[in-house]
Amino acid sequence: MSAIDDLPPLRDIIREHSLSARKSLGQNFLLDLNLTARIARAAGPLEDSTVIEVGPGPGGLTRALLAMGAKRVIAIERDERAIDALDYIVKRYPGRIEIVHGDAQHFDPRPLLDGGKAKIVANLPYNIATQLLVDWLSIEPWPPWYDTMVLMFQREVAERIVAHEDEEAYGRLAVLANWRAETKSLFDISPAAFVPQPKVTSSVVRLIPRAAPEPCDRRMLEQVAAAAFGQRRKMLRQSLKSLSVDPARLAAAADIDATRRAETIPVTGFVAMARELADIRSTK
Repeated sequence: MSAIDDLPPLRDIIREHSLSARKSLGQNFLLDLNLTARIARAAGPLEDSTVIEVGPGPGGLTRALLAMGAKRVIAIERDERAIDALDYIVKRYPGRIEIVHGDAQHFDPRPLLDGGKAKIVANLPYNIATQLLVDWLSIEPWPPWYDTMVLMFQREVAERIVAHEDEEAYGRLAVLANWRAETKSLFDISPAAFVPQPKVTSSVVRLIPRAAPEPCDRRMLEQVAAAAFGQRRKMLRQSLKSLSVDPARLAAAADIDATRRAETIPVTGFVAMARELADIRSTK
């Protein structure tokens, strides 16, 4: 028995179903149920909430979400072995968990939400974590179908998500994430908590979608950020030339000097330059 429920230890479930972690699927199983409970709590009150979980594996976080009152958990899992292994949770919480066998990168949960909002809470597989986040931040129209994301990443990726200007980790991902959401790094998780142990520390990040981000075309914002950070050690007057517009005009629209570098420009500056880029292209 565990500290959060009366179900068998996760190690027993893994052994019974030969659920060894597969590197090709980015699997590292978190077996400490105290930590999975801490992640679940970070999503706020779960009563009356539908939670989307990606990569449940043997079900440690799934159990914590349900034990803490989640009305419904929709767990998306690619690994067929894990689908069978999760049956013990389905039987323990009948009617409150739905297992979807599929790829989270191609899964649209909206038909299952009946027009309501969901929370995304997941120990994301490392190999698709960043792309999943970008996909969720790129949803149109905005605001999206979720009201909270609590996600685990490699710490280096987490630092890139929450970074602000003049910080070493600040880049394209931080611009997109902090434009569309309020971001916060919550806590780290040691490699020793996982099976198998990864070579890096993990971090849990919370993202709350902004109801009304500063208006601009997301694609233009991504293009400006990609150009600026693609040559991050160069001044904007040089790095923005790849956009085939006058860099000085973009910088002036943001009221910034074109001799500055990308890492010193706040998100608001990138938004202003993206709006100007959209105006320029709309008149061509």
